[in-house]
Amino acid sequence: MSVSNVSLGHTNSSVTWSYCLVLSLGIPQLVINLISIGCNCLVILAMVSARHQHKPIFILFGSLALSDLLSSSSSFWIALLFLTEPEDTVYGSAALMHAYAILAISILSTVYNLMSIGIERYLTVADCLRPRYRISHCQAWLAAGTSWLLAGLFGALPLMGWNCLGNEEASSALYRPLCIDYLLFITIPNCVVTFACLTFTYVAIIVILKRQKGIIVAQGHVSNSYRVAEAHVAKTSVVIWIMTAVSYAPFFSSVLWDAIDHSPLEDLHIHIYVFRNFTAMMITLNSLVNPIVYSQKLKGLGNTVGSFRCPVNNKVHMQTANNA
Repeated sequence: MSVSNVSLGHTNSSVTWSYCLVLSLGIPQLVINLISIGCNCLVILAMVSARHQHKPIFILFGSLALSDLLSSSSSFWIALLFLTEPEDTVYGSAALMHAYAILAISILSTVYNLMSIGIERYLTVADCLRPRYRISHCQAWLAAGTSWLLAGLFGALPLMGWNCLGNEEASSALYRPLCIDYLLFITIPNCVVTFACLTFTYVAIIVILKRQKGIIVAQGHVSNSYRVAEAHVAKTSVVIWIMTAVSYAPFFSSVLWDAIDHSPLEDLHIHIYVFRNFTAMMITLNSLVNPIVYSQKLKGLGNTVGSFRCPVNNKVHMQTANNA
């Protein structure tokens, strides 16, 4: 394909798109989005059809897969808008605002579902010591519903008026027509709370396992189950932290740069918007690997913990935490 420049005529700008650049950025986004949509559809169908998987944790897995499905679908829509009208992704449009709002809802729902899963896994392990903390189906549905309610409330704020259509001064340079203060509002608090929650839950799980191992050793029972469980939880935690950080760090840094840098639009260059497309691709990759990591790794935690012998009334008996 011959290179032909597509100039942006809204204002005097240094940003120009070539057809080759637009296709090289847009086509991979579309492909990754389609793969992610297919994978998350399979996860949802598998959890709906498998009766033995209708446990509280799988309700949260299904909600997470639904969030990732919506994220991939909205990203697919944004990629199509980019391929057809790349200049609109620089100057903003009403169609792009709707697509960004749906993407914000899906990302926030994903974040809240990740926190719900981490808390459920912590309570599943803590169930060995405090049976009253066992999670019921109703509580799992409530957690999933609350995640979607909060995500819908915060994500739809641009549609309810918190947008910068026609307000260039307060608009984000990378994600027009969203306002930069709105991006800061939904990005910084949610990132801090998410990492703090995931860190607390998985570190707490390891602490509980160490405590239980010490009690069992003191009672004269020698078992490597807790050592294996600690290694499993630590490995899973590292995978989750790295995956989340790698996927969302580019978007987080782009929002911070957007808030700090106040360069006029005509001074921005094409590499800034290439990085913006890269952040969208990383978020989609996160939606693609979420079902694999959470359905394969975390469900094994409950099975591992279920084989532990928890001391109660100076006796050691079996607890089935995987039935939480």
